[in-house]
Amino acid sequence: MVGGAVGTAARWQLSQAFPAEPGQWPWATFTINVVGSLLLGLLLETLLRSSPDSGWRRGIRVGIGTGLLGGFTTYSTFIVETDRLIATGHPWVGATYAVVSILVGVLAALAGIALARMLRPSRPPTGSAR
Repeated sequence: MVGGAVGTAARWQLSQAFPAEPGQWPWATFTINVVGSLLLGLLLETLLRSSPDSGWRRGIRVGIGTGLLGGFTTYSTFIVETDRLIATGHPWVGATYAVVSILVGVLAALAGIALARMLRPSRPPTGSAR
């Protein structure tokens, strides 16, 4: 619960610091979602490569992954902003924002996974020779 509150507060601060102008690309939400996707991919792949999902690793996954990063990212705001862009006469900006946000979010998550694999190669099975 604390992680979600911290993530949500950080997102709110960023969205207030960098508000989207009417008809313009919502850069704050876009950046928040891309960074959150990258960090979530990195976190989950790192935890997966370290050991089974139990004990403190599960606590980290839930607290940071679901809580902090789940509160930080905001796909509901992304949808509201897309709808607002389309409804206010900017359909191409809205459609482009929707497609690019999803594609770049997926690519960011994949980049996070790749980064985790580079930083922490798979561990050999227990009992095997090194």
